[in-house]
Amino acid sequence: MTGKHLTGLWVALVSMAPVGELRGGVPLGIALGLSPLEAVFWATLGNLLVVFLLLWLLPWAVERLSGWGLFRRGWEVLERRVRLKGEGQVQKLGALGLFLFVAVPLPGTGAWSGSVLAVVLGIKKRYALPAILLGVGAAGVLVGLASAGVAAGLKKL
Repeated sequence: MTGKHLTGLWVALVSMAPVGELRGGVPLGIALGLSPLEAVFWATLGNLLVVFLLLWLLPWAVERLSGWGLFRRGWEVLERRVRLKGEGQVQKLGALGLFLFVAVPLPGTGAWSGSVLAVVLGIKKRYALPAILLGVGAAGVLVGLASAGVAAGLKKL
């Protein structure tokens, strides 16, 4: 495995995390020497893997673990937070709202929040999955363009 592949795997792993997601992975990849296109590829790949896991495993886990007091309280806090962030937009616009929620690279939006929101609102996987996948792709392009512009500007200094 080459150095670029190892760097790409690190970027994918960082992009799987709920806090940074690809908004942290793309700039990290560029900072570690990947081209903007490579950084977007690896970050998007890592972020997309999370969507599949969350949409299939989260409903199962919530059902199985909701009897545990600590888990139930934690889930309720997470559910309230996610509802506050995106429920109105997604309820009004459906899958398009979910796409926009994930695509706009702002703090608290992204694949994790979009997947949790889809589960919380009971959006069917056949609608949620493409909306979130396209949203992650759009966010990757936006973050990649912004990061490449910043990197180019820093090189001129």
